[in-house]
Amino acid sequence: MTSCRSKSDVQIANEAGILIVGNSNEPKGLDPHLVSGVLESNIIRAIFEGLCVEDPAKDGSSLPGVARSWKSNAEFTEWIFNLNPEARWSDGVPVTAHDFTFSFQRLLSPDPNWPAKYSEMLHFIKNAQAYNKGEIKDFGEVGVKALDDFTLKVNLRGPIPFLPEITKHYTWYPVPKHVVLKHGEMNTAFASPWTRPGNIVSNGPFKLKEWKTNHRIEVVKNPEYWDAETVSLNGIRFLPISNYYTETRMFGDDQLHVTYSIPSEFIPYAKEKYPDQIRQEPYVGIRFLRSNIRRAPFDNPKIRRAFALAIDQKAICEKILQGGQKPAYSITPPFGEYKPPKVIAFDPERARELLKEAGFETSAAFPDISILTTDSDTGRREAEALQAMWKEHLNINVRIMQREWTTYLQKQYDADFDLAAGGWIGDYLDPTTFLEMWIKDGGNNSTGWDSPRYEELLRKAENTADVPTRMGILAEAENILLEDTPVMPIYWYTTNYLLRSEVKNWHPLLLNNHPYKFVRLENN
Repeated sequence: MTSCRSKSDVQIANEAGILIVGNSNEPKGLDPHLVSGVLESNIIRAIFEGLCVEDPAKDGSSLPGVARSWKSNAEFTEWIFNLNPEARWSDGVPVTAHDFTFSFQRLLSPDPNWPAKYSEMLHFIKNAQAYNKGEIKDFGEVGVKALDDFTLKVNLRGPIPFLPEITKHYTWYPVPKHVVLKHGEMNTAFASPWTRPGNIVSNGPFKLKEWKTNHRIEVVKNPEYWDAETVSLNGIRFLPISNYYTETRMFGDDQLHVTYSIPSEFIPYAKEKYPDQIRQEPYVGIRFLRSNIRRAPFDNPKIRRAFALAIDQKAICEKILQGGQKPAYSITPPFGEYKPPKVIAFDPERARELLKEAGFETSAAFPDISILTTDSDTGRREAEALQAMWKEHLNINVRIMQREWTTYLQKQYDADFDLAAGGWIGDYLDPTTFLEMWIKDGGNNSTGWDSPRYEELLRKAENTADVPTRMGILAEAENILLEDTPVMPIYWYTTNYLLRSEVKNWHPLLLNNHPYKFVRLENN
């Protein structure tokens, strides 16, 4: 008698050329102008494309995307991007320079009801910030212009030799003017149906096929893509698995090609069970806490510093995470030529002194406070560790408030929190990707903090060509941020995930932005 075992999800997907990816949670949306998370980026990078794209194996290297070539002036303040006439939207309409100018104007809309939280990514463009803040009314004064259908000129507010690297971020992607306006006004928000299945038109190597809420998002190869011959995969299936224990089990049951993460306590097991499939790689990112300085007691910098100094970062890294993470003494990780200031370190004695200086001789009078985090098991375990540390070292009780992803984000946008766990992955390989977040009214700031001197130093660095001098100015700015402590660094990230061996052209990258157009599946 012969038994027959049905094929696994992965075997079926391999035969169909479909990559199955764990993607952490249900995305907030697919409009490149209205999201700010990594999990949304993972999908958007598959269906949209900017001027330049990532090299699949080399950090800091830019390959042609919609732009087939580019050049700058000697000062790196003016750039010309020559677009590929073969670039098409998924409905066959050409992608033009006018789509880019429309998209930039849309993202930078000064409308106070326009919920774009990432508009500062375009503030490098001359007068973009002033337009975004309503200080100038004419978008024609902003430093971006379509010289013709396939030539885009960008003038910057300062010298940026790494601009091609920035254009790989989804805020710089074009959206289809003809489709957006078909379904509403230029800056129609989440209610717009233009990104829904059946309506959405995109320009990347893949296009949206299906979106089943809390189940999966599936994209398929885009036949209109200008470089479709390079694309090996027939599609990608993104699964919103918020429970990383479940995700790890699904990987073991041949239901996934790649996981979003690995639960920290599973890492020793994964090293033994999947020695050839576990990946532990450097990642330019930071885990931290935002404090809401609009609310007492975190309107007091001494209280903020006390809470920061009562966090045993080393214990979190070694006893809880176990993934090679490093205790963070700054917001910006040390990479390249940047040496961040060493300001924050575990010092419970000093933390208690700061509480007394702030007027809290005992914890009895301390107000009721909470820490906001996601509804994942990892988020809960991290929050419980912080809760225990603040109880042990400061004798302060902190409630844990877990919310699903969209609500978690909205509470921060609404400033409805005391402390909020957060993370930030570099958008490009320069310290400013971490420091520009904390400008006044920055969409991802959410703390209520700002400093004119801090922003003055950022602008000074932006206009400094000498690299060592520029890095020193940025470190001086970061010192201001850390001394005032609106954000509390915890640890610098690494990536810990599982990857099946049949996935090829998936190389370690510091920003973990793997370009799907180069990925292929090989049956073993």
